[in-house]
Amino acid sequence: MGGRKQKIREPKSGIYIVGEGITEQYYFMHVKRLCGFRCTIKPRFFGNTSIAGMKKVIEELLRDDIRVICVFDADVPTRNNSEKKKLEQLQKKYRESKKLIFCDSLPSIEYWFLLHYENSNRYFNDAKAAETALKKHIADYEKAAQFFEKEKWVRDLCAEGKLNKAIERAKCFDQQHGGSYTNMHKAFEALRSQLIVGLASEAKPSMPVNL
Repeated sequence: MGGRKQKIREPKSGIYIVGEGITEQYYFMHVKRLCGFRCTIKPRFFGNTSIAGMKKVIEELLRDDIRVICVFDADVPTRNNSEKKKLEQLQKKYRESKKLIFCDSLPSIEYWFLLHYENSNRYFNDAKAAETALKKHIADYEKAAQFFEKEKWVRDLCAEGKLNKAIERAKCFDQQHGGSYTNMHKAFEALRSQLIVGLASEAKPSMPVNL
């Protein structure tokens, strides 16, 4: 009767972040460390460039008692009718859910980065155009792991109150205004709320936190 004991699976909880690729993955890894956020970021939750791929990961995670922040570029669904339909179905399915937060950016997450430096919702033809505009502020910005793995570019984004400015600007430029938009501010609202609740439960109000 002394068979091998089954490994007890620990329950998941908290906030998990799901995204399209290494840009989102490295960005949130650095932000988590710099701001002290409490969230789970794993490489396997990124690299899903299709809506179907993200949907599979999201529904796997939502089986547990967690919240999911889904970060993706909105330019692909707007140019691909099939992907657009899948995204609309996914958003409709979870419209009333408080466990899933959609954080899309049009044309891409580079527009969110740009809001740290500029107060504008000007229209970009594609992600490449937004990247070109961003390079005026981050000259060495490159869509490559060698650049993203360095913490400095995210530390610079968060410095001198630029993160708070980007959040406030993002709230002003929503989809209804036309031009570019991003819902990334929703991710930070959720992460900050989670952090505050966690600190309160530990009864350590004197702990320094970079919000």
